[in-house]
Amino acid sequence: MITSRSKITFRELTKRPACFLGLGFGSGLAPKAPGTFGTLAAVPIYWLMQDLPITIYLAIVIIAFIAGIWICQKSADWLRQNDPSAVVWDEIVGYLITMIAAPAGWQWMLLGFVLFRFFDILKPWPINLADKAIHGGLGIMVDDVIAGIFALVCVQWLYRVLPTISF
Repeated sequence: MITSRSKITFRELTKRPACFLGLGFGSGLAPKAPGTFGTLAAVPIYWLMQDLPITIYLAIVIIAFIAGIWICQKSADWLRQNDPSAVVWDEIVGYLITMIAAPAGWQWMLLGFVLFRFFDILKPWPINLADKAIHGGLGIMVDDVIAGIFALVCVQWLYRVLPTISF
């Protein structure tokens, strides 16, 4: 068990595979804005997955979510905190949800990033309700899943609306 994020070394983290994933391959150890750094860690993962058939992409996201419940709980237990900011696997999954069936291009990857962070930080209803009401590994995951769904809807809506706007 560890009591302070500052005491975690990368070597120590790699000895605990669940915590290595939970802390976003080390990105969650960023001293400021670990959620943003965790989401940044998701961008290359999405980049590798973006050309997969949608059924395989969705299967990976579902598996990442289900495994994430356990991964986040193990990481939180190791850090001895209920919802430590260093645990960013939920941000990775939330971003992957945001990018389901997203159009190709770096602009869409950036837009998805910004929208996901917007909803994850502001936590409008029902995200804030889920954040307060559900605890443990599931609670760590579920608010980011909802934020990802909100951002997904925005990305898809913008993709369908933007081509119809004439300047």
